[in-house]
Amino acid sequence: MKRLTNIFCIALLGTLAACNDASTGSESTKSDTTANTSAGADETPMLKDTAALNQAMYAASMPGEVHNMIAKDNGVWEAEMTFWQTPDAQPMKMTGTATNKTIWDNRYQQSNFRCEMAPGMVFEGVSTLGYDNVKKAFVNTWIDNMATGIMYMEGKYDSANKTVNLAGKSTDYRTGKDVSMRQTFRWVDDNTQHLEMYATYPGGKEFKNMEITYKRKK
Repeated sequence: MKRLTNIFCIALLGTLAACNDASTGSESTKSDTTANTSAGADETPMLKDTAALNQAMYAASMPGEVHNMIAKDNGVWEAEMTFWQTPDAQPMKMTGTATNKTIWDNRYQQSNFRCEMAPGMVFEGVSTLGYDNVKKAFVNTWIDNMATGIMYMEGKYDSANKTVNLAGKSTDYRTGKDVSMRQTFRWVDDNTQHLEMYATYPGGKEFKNMEITYKRKK
């Protein structure tokens, strides 16, 4: 369905462009030609060959080896967490559970996280992890029941250390300003994973604000 939608959009854009050319006349055409010539050779040309376009769309949409690697982590994981609200704060510890499953034929892994922060106070979050074939990068989103924003991160895989290094931004609810975030996610072995999160507030230095060790439960 996604592939058909892309084809429809490309066809629609082509039709609109043709109508625009017809209505603006030769002067517009001459101007557009001059603008395209002056754009320079640095711009990436749009694929026009149907076979090449279809091949590019297929390569962008199909899950591969990296997606299969992510899918191996499907299941239930127990989490031991440590939090630091500020660089000099005392750490807070708690435990939780992450349930992972892949969706849409291994294209993404959805992780549902849950922990009880205090009696009657449950924290829940949902992470979506994928590998973007076009960017050649891991992509990740996070939402939870104690915020209304969406955190987005992306990054590369370090095969030597079996680690994904992600970076992105979050919003500080106290100031409304962006906070630079960095995360490392390492596969220790088939049944153990380790995550570290670092934050850099405006005008401050980077500090580790979260650490989680995951153990496979089933």
